[in-house]
Amino acid sequence: MKITGYRTLTTLQDWGRPVGDVNGFIREGITEVPVVVLETDGGIEGIGLGSHADIERIFPAIEGQDPRATYALYDRMLARVFKSGHAGATFGGIGTLDIALWDLKAKMAGEPLWRTLGARDRFVPGYASALEIAIDDDDLEPLYADWIARGFTGVKVKGGLDLNRDLARLARIQDIFRANTAHPAIMFDANESWNRKQAIRYISALEERFDLAWVEEPLRRWDAEGLAIISRSVRAAVATGENLTGLEQFKPLLDAGAVDVVQAGSVWGITHFLRVATVAHSRDLPISPVGYTANPVAHAAAAVPNHLAIELQDLGCPVGLHLGHEIADGGVVLGDEPGNGLALDEAAIAEAEVRLGWSQPAGPHVRPSRAGLRLVPDAPRHGRTDLD
Repeated sequence: MKITGYRTLTTLQDWGRPVGDVNGFIREGITEVPVVVLETDGGIEGIGLGSHADIERIFPAIEGQDPRATYALYDRMLARVFKSGHAGATFGGIGTLDIALWDLKAKMAGEPLWRTLGARDRFVPGYASALEIAIDDDDLEPLYADWIARGFTGVKVKGGLDLNRDLARLARIQDIFRANTAHPAIMFDANESWNRKQAIRYISALEERFDLAWVEEPLRRWDAEGLAIISRSVRAAVATGENLTGLEQFKPLLDAGAVDVVQAGSVWGITHFLRVATVAHSRDLPISPVGYTANPVAHAAAAVPNHLAIELQDLGCPVGLHLGHEIADGGVVLGDEPGNGLALDEAAIAEAEVRLGWSQPAGPHVRPSRAGLRLVPDAPRHGRTDLD
């Protein structure tokens, strides 16, 4: 069987609430979901989620190839953009095609992807991560009610600009998750918003009240020395890696002892996740995928020995997508359908009114101009805060 072509679709996810982080949020809660479908001469199609970036330029690397050669085809895609580089948005396009290739490989084998990858158990432990920074405190309990009903005992909280607000929210969210356990796992995500000393002061103040499982991206993703200093200065583990595009970008952080929980972005693909997990395992470090909504990286998480927990951001699914899994017992229960479990209703997707959301200006993908340069974290700028 050979790869003959592809088509791209864009659907949307309606979160039903504002979503974002300390860098900004999307008030209407509508985000776009790019989909790529790989076509073959055998009539089987592979589905990938993530990005359309540079797909036209990358696709010739896999055209006419047998999709079962997933690792080799991944490296062919990297080689295709050798001169211009694979970092940034291009890496997202490679990851989306990679997800579709693994879907084809499992479908050709007639088994779910987690089986193809060698997993023994279909259950993938997870934690709640609702991107809840713009949600009022009084609305937190109804927001998390479904998570509690599905057995979650860990939760990640967004913040980093207002210590008093963060302390109050952490206390409230901790109380909510005590419905399932006396000692919820609490993670705190600053999304690269601090400088080194600011991070140590802020985390130390949080740790006077809370036993944090980890603090995520306290500094810029490449600051190996600074992240190592923070790891040695606080009790919480330092988690980072979701925005690193390429295995080579992890080496300086690992060599410096700058990361305690190695993270990989779900949209970067199956092969990238597997390689990062192997490198982390060689350092006796756990791996945790970030950004899971409908992304099939959960199948890969089930197959590695050092998986800690997968971030689940929403309990719904994008328009026109069927997900072959269940969210229950505090994680993802993978299904038995051949492939990665994704199926498309292209008519429903075509009818959906796609509106740009996640990548919009002033959204969470746009770094505020004074991030890391505030003497006081919540200092106003021209009478406004960065979240206004």
